[in-house]
Amino acid sequence: MPTGLAIRDVREQLFAAAERVLLRDGPSALTSRAVTEEAGCAKGVLHRHFDDFDVFLAEFVLDRIHRMDSQAAALRDSAGTGTIADNLADALTALFGSVAVAIVALLVFRDELRGRLRQTWPAGVPILTEAATMIASYLAAERELGRIAADADVDTLAPTLIGAGHLLFADRKGAPPEAGAVRKMVTAVIAGALPR
Repeated sequence: MPTGLAIRDVREQLFAAAERVLLRDGPSALTSRAVTEEAGCAKGVLHRHFDDFDVFLAEFVLDRIHRMDSQAAALRDSAGTGTIADNLADALTALFGSVAVAIVALLVFRDELRGRLRQTWPAGVPILTEAATMIASYLAAERELGRIAADADVDTLAPTLIGAGHLLFADRKGAPPEAGAVRKMVTAVIAGALPR
């Protein structure tokens, strides 16, 4: 391994390597050595930029959560267009087709990581909590437009959709669910919230 070479955007290179290892090999394979080998750098590079591996993992998870901001904005902007079921099915497919399912497994696997994240994220599973907020915001926008019933409880519908979506996508090694299955689940969950 060459030494003395400058590495551009070390944090992002290490985060991208961690994501590849996590998606390919699962949370048990995610070690500092696996990350640095995947990134093609010396192990000391990670420890030069992060106090320890759990700090690295916490910052990795928070970085991936913040990447959801553009997805949340796009979903909210879709309010009033297309069908609600299609918009939600597309959003859930994008969410769970990303690294989100693997991050949930990582959080379940690593107690210390959950503890560190509790310092900045006091409740819920970070990535799923943020996703529920994204869905609730979209549903509230649709409710304002009259496409969701005025009395619909969007704060209950959102985590229900996230939980049901997670169950559909949770098999990391299997094929993702078909679009029709995701849409069917969404349609069933929101059926009672549509205006009569």
